[in-house]
Amino acid sequence: MTRKIAVLVGSLRKESFSRKIAKNIEALAPAGLTFEEIDISKVGHYNQDLDGNPPAEWVELHDRIKSADAVLFVTPEYNRSVPGVLKNAIDIASRPYGHSAFNGKPAAVVSSSPGNIGGFGAHHHLRQTLAFLNMPILQQPEMYLSGVGDWFDDEGKIKKEETRKFLAQFAETFANWIEKTAPAK
Repeated sequence: MTRKIAVLVGSLRKESFSRKIAKNIEALAPAGLTFEEIDISKVGHYNQDLDGNPPAEWVELHDRIKSADAVLFVTPEYNRSVPGVLKNAIDIASRPYGHSAFNGKPAAVVSSSPGNIGGFGAHHHLRQTLAFLNMPILQQPEMYLSGVGDWFDDEGKIKKEETRKFLAQFAETFANWIEKTAPAK
């Protein structure tokens, strides 16, 4: 069975390390997973007044996540937390209350940093939010990726074989997690 994975990247930067990590995970993933990055750059700020008449980009975001079997979150850390653009997209797709696009979908979190902590703060803040959204979250391997500033070649591919193997193992584990926890189709 093919499983569709919605990918939410917490960085808008053109040469985003998070996006490069997501693309490498996709390339290393086992057969049966398809990945679709959802562009969150054009989604306006959440405003509860618009819940009854949401803008088209909100509806598109909600529908694309809702149609996925699982969600992969790949994010940097900003000020020991989740980037605002990612949190905003989560807030929009989880509204109105009781109609969350995330409900019951298996999730995995990958955080990264050029520094040594690997996005630990963002990772755990995001996990708190996903628990509230009723998303079964992959626990292991924990994906706090540090020193990512020199991971990539000129084409955005991972340079070190051991890192590629680690990301491939993660993708395999995530695929198994999805099969165990995804709601029946």
